[in-house]
Order: sequence, then structure tokens, then C-alpha cells
Amino acid sequence: MYNLIKAAKDTVRKVSLFYYEGFSNMSSWGKKVWIIIFIKVFIIFAILKLFFFPDFLMKNFENEKQRSEYVLDQLTPSNNSYD
Repeated sequence: MYNLIKAAKDTVRKVSLFYYEGFSNMSSWGKKVWIIIFIKVFIIFAILKLFFFPDFLMKNFENEKQRSEYVLDQLTPSNNSYD
């Protein structure tokens, strides 16, 4: 068990060192490209979610029980769907 944990820690350390060295030795245009990529990902996941994906369950249901029942009804097929 100890060897498995030690091997996992070594692997994480090697991977993180690999990425750290790769980014530190990157050219200036490569760093600019990565900054643009990170900005785009931030815009996609943070900004667009705020404006285009409202919290449907919080807005339409009053408590957790109603929300969970709605989700369960949407995920499980009804008996009439096979007719």
C-alpha cells in the first residue's frame, strides 16, 4: 500500500514538473496563445453561464423535495413512453 501511494506521489510530481518546465521554457508567442486560450475558456464557462444558462430549478421550485422529484421524473421513463 505504501509503495502504491509513493508511486502515485512520484507520478504527480513528475507530471507537474513536466508542465512547469514546459511552460517556463515556452517562447513568448506560445505564452500569449495560452493566455488567449485561458481567457476564452473563462468566457465560455463563467460569463456565458451567467447570462445564457439561468438556474432553472432554483427559479421554478421552492424546496429541495420539489426539485428532486422534478429531476427524478425527467430522468426516469414513464410507462406510456413504450406505447
